[in-house]
Amino acid sequence: MANRLTCDVVVVGAGMVGAACALYAARSGLDVLVVDRGPVAGGTTGAGEGNLLVSDKEPGPELELALLSARLWTELATEGDLGPAFEYEPKGGVVVASEPSALTALEGFAAGQRAAGVDAVAVSPERLRELEPRLSRAVAGGVLYPQDAQVMPTLAAAHVLRASGARVETGRTVTGVLRGRDGAVRGVVGDRGEIHAPAVVNAAGTWGGALAALAGVHLPVLPRRGFVLVTEPLPRLVHHKVYAADYVADVASASAALQTSPVVEGTAAGPILIGASRERVGFDRSFSLPVVRALASGATRLFPFLEQVRALRTYLGFRPYLPDHLPAVGPDPRVPGLFHACGHEGAGIGLATGTGQLIAQALTSRTPDLDLTPFRPDRFPAVTSEESR
Repeated sequence: MANRLTCDVVVVGAGMVGAACALYAARSGLDVLVVDRGPVAGGTTGAGEGNLLVSDKEPGPELELALLSARLWTELATEGDLGPAFEYEPKGGVVVASEPSALTALEGFAAGQRAAGVDAVAVSPERLRELEPRLSRAVAGGVLYPQDAQVMPTLAAAHVLRASGARVETGRTVTGVLRGRDGAVRGVVGDRGEIHAPAVVNAAGTWGGALAALAGVHLPVLPRRGFVLVTEPLPRLVHHKVYAADYVADVASASAALQTSPVVEGTAAGPILIGASRERVGFDRSFSLPVVRALASGATRLFPFLEQVRALRTYLGFRPYLPDHLPAVGPDPRVPGLFHACGHEGAGIGLATGTGQLIAQALTSRTPDLDLTPFRPDRFPAVTSEESR
C-alpha cells in the first residue's frame, strides 16, 4: 500500500535559496513543506551581506541568472510591505581600479557585460568622488553598476518564507532520501520520521553535497570560508557597494588558498560591512587575525577615514563552492524527483529568486526562463583527490 503524501514537494534548507524555491513553487500551486535542521537562515544566509550583484559576473549563464534574479527581486520589493521588511536597497555598486592598467582591464570587462544587458557606466576619478566623497584619491577610475542592490539576508529569507505560505519545520534533520523500486524519489526521512512527497529540492547550501549523497548521487559542494568585519554604527558615509577590481578575479579563482580583496558597503542600520576573504579550509570556524587585519587594511586603502572607525565585531560563513563556479539548478536525471538548488558560492542571496523560479518551472514541467544545461547537477565527474580535500 502506498504511503499517503505529506506534500507535493519538500524543500530541504530554510536559507534564502530554499525560501525562494518555496515561494515560487507555492505560487505555482504546489503544496510545499520546508525543513531545516537549524533555524531559518541559520547557515550561509545568516552569515552573508545580502548582496544582489550583477557587477561581479562575466557574460554567461551566471550573469543571465543574475539578471533574471535582479528583475524578480525588484518585483518582490514592490509587493506590499516586503521591500521595507527585508530592507531592499537599490543603491548600486561601484568598482574601482587603483592604476591605469587595472582600469583598462575593468573597462574591457564592463564592455562585455554591457553587451550582455548590464548597465555599466564608466566614471572618472572626479565623478567617483561625487558618488563617494570619502573614497581614496589614489584610484584611477571605475565603473558604476546601477543594478546592484542589497537586502538584509536573514530578514529576506524569513519574510519570503512567510509570503510563500509554505509550512516550515525547523530543527528537523534529514538523514535519508526515500526512493521507490523504480529509483524515483518518494520523500525524505529524518529524526522526526518520514515525509512523503514525489519531489525533493536540495537547497541545503554547503551541505548540498551531503544531501545529494543521501540520494546516491555525487555533487562536489565544498565550503569556502569568508570573514566579514563590522564597524560601529555610523551615519551613511559609504553610499554604494564599493570594491576593488581584483575582487572579480578572486570570485572566479579556483585556488584553495587565502585570497582577500577590499569590499566596503554601508547598511541601512548604520554599521559598515567590510570584506572579502575566501579560503577553503573545510568547516574550520577558527578566528583568523591575519585575515581580519587584511580586510581592515584593504578597506582603509579604499576609504582612509576608516582608520579612525572602531570595528565592533567580525563573523564568518561558508560559501557553497562548486568547482566550475556555477550552481546546480534543476532536476537530477540520475534520480527522478530530485531537484538541486545549491552551490551558488557567495552569490546565493542575489541568485535566489531566479533559482526559485527556475525550480518551480521544472517542478511543474513548464519551459524554464533560462537554459538549465549549464547548471546540470550531473555535469561533474566522479570524486577526485582535489575535491575531497
